[in-house]
Amino acid sequence: MIKLVATDIDGTILGDSGEFTSGVKNCIQTMQEKGIKVVIVTGRMFAAAKQIAKRLNLTTPVVAYQGGMIKKSADSDEILYDACIPVDDVKQIIRWARENNIHLNLYANDILYVEKDNSTIKQYASRQNLDYKVESFDNIELSHVNKLLAIDYTDAEKVTGWINECRKSMPHLYIVKSTPYFCEFSTTDATKACAIRVLKEYWNLKDDEVLTIGDQDNDIELLKAGGISVAMGNATEELKKYADYITDTVDNDGFVKAMEKFVLCSK
Repeated sequence: MIKLVATDIDGTILGDSGEFTSGVKNCIQTMQEKGIKVVIVTGRMFAAAKQIAKRLNLTTPVVAYQGGMIKKSADSDEILYDACIPVDDVKQIIRWARENNIHLNLYANDILYVEKDNSTIKQYASRQNLDYKVESFDNIELSHVNKLLAIDYTDAEKVTGWINECRKSMPHLYIVKSTPYFCEFSTTDATKACAIRVLKEYWNLKDDEVLTIGDQDNDIELLKAGGISVAMGNATEELKKYADYITDTVDNDGFVKAMEKFVLCSK
């Protein structure tokens, strides 16, 4: 019996419209009413993730930064888990981005910083309804950075090249493509699998009581941690290799169909 559903946000329960379908909202409400815990597990910063949790009326812990931070709920300041990137690694990533003229988001103490106020950050912040600060990274205290994000909205192949390059030069970090245009940096202790382990211990759950669902390569660790793992129909081909089941697309309420098949069927 599934007791925890751990779900990605973008491309899984939320499509390009930025609005949740009535099917998704009703499904999540029904699961909660039946005592099934629903947790969002996202690469978004906590400030953005908590907005999603509130829109869905979730009172469960919120997993942000790929698993780099878990807070007790959207309204809580209590941190259940926190994993930061070592300062020397942060500085290396900053140097790499500057040398290659790459846009870089830096997340320190759940504040989003950029060095240039350009179209890239405007598009990113608008999509996630976020504020940001423009500041030289040299002026920021770098001891509590959960994630860095390199972005190029115009060239997905270039982003893939960044992933391959940086994995070679910084093999000790967790570097992953979370959308075709995002190259994310965190520690190996800040993955979605790490978050699931924390949640299983928090609620004393067994592997077969957890269902995980996602759509992008950063969800590989999420799917590997689930007793039942589901890939969206719009998922990357790589992610689908790790799925027990491939559901419909986000635009066709694939999340809802998967929940009806594996979670609500026996309730």
